[in-house]
Amino acid sequence: MSAFKVVIPARYASSRLPGKPLADIAGRPMVLRVMDQALAAGAEEVWIATDHAGVAEAVEKSGGKVLMTRADHPSGTDRLAEVVDALGWSDETIIVNVQGDEPLIEPAIVSRAAQALAQDPAAAIATAAHAISTREDFFNPAVVKLVADTAGHALYFSRAPIPWPRDAMLAAPELVTGPLPAGLQPLRHVGLYAYRARFLRAYAKLAPSPFEQIEMLEQLRALWHGYKIRVEVLDAAPAGGVDTPEDLARVRAIFEQAAT
Repeated sequence: MSAFKVVIPARYASSRLPGKPLADIAGRPMVLRVMDQALAAGAEEVWIATDHAGVAEAVEKSGGKVLMTRADHPSGTDRLAEVVDALGWSDETIIVNVQGDEPLIEPAIVSRAAQALAQDPAAAIATAAHAISTREDFFNPAVVKLVADTAGHALYFSRAPIPWPRDAMLAAPELVTGPLPAGLQPLRHVGLYAYRARFLRAYAKLAPSPFEQIEMLEQLRALWHGYKIRVEVLDAAPAGGVDTPEDLARVRAIFEQAAT
């Protein structure tokens, strides 16, 4: 297995769930639950990147590795670039970005993204997707869709329904619920990324893409500038992250049940 590192960006501020990284989950802060999963994936190093002293203190007390980063980064990718430079990682280092609100992330998915990138020298990034099975998700702009080429590289990401089944939708344009047309196999993007450090160093210098600004999807910047993104198609949707108090209650219940 190729070596890789994990960086977990952990912003304390959250409009829907303030203090999210330190939210207690069965006696352990959420950011440390995420760290546990990343370590279980086989990462040689796991770093928490945060702009909050309280988060840094919790990680240090647990024996984890933490780096204080600037508070003004426009994206998580920019925060990762700061980590890469601060720690002096080589251009060929593979870094998996695991979000700090994913305490249920499966270690196998983290490892799979890293290995997919390691085995694809043409790609600068690897990510994941899974099949969409309902029209509700297909038409939902909060569900990011993607299409890939025959080599497994992303062609485009969109909040719009892609690929668009022209004839089936012309026949029944009013149907936005129920099963999808036969033969249509759209993919939902999973927001997990593995990067080569070389790309992260270049990213901050790339001009924003007009499509990125229209769709509000920063991965379109990489495609716009010609970087290839490897897509690993998962057999099933991974467990959801924590965005709301309801999500936190759900995750707490899962951990509590596992402990009994």
